Amino acid sequence: MFSNKEELKNKIIYRASYRGSKEMDILMTNFVNSIINDLNLEQLNELNEFVNMDDETLISIKKKELLINFENNLILNLIESFQNFKI
Repeated sequence: MFSNKEELKNKIIYRASYRGSKEMDILMTNFVNSIINDLNLEQLNELNEFVNMDDETLISIKKKELLINFENNLILNLIESFQNFKI
């Protein structure tokens, strides 16, 4: 868990930008940039976990094909925002 907010933001932005496929790079970069400045440190840590999921899982989440049972409301809100995000 990171304690330096700016360092964590930079790490998240970097990871969102370099995923492996150009399509996912574009989607994740735009999604992250649309929300990152509005998040507190706890939410940023959740976003960090989210952007580090593999591309296949994220695609399944985006298409609402994969239902993941999270107990954490922050990650559920993040997933819902991601599913509803349009470029």
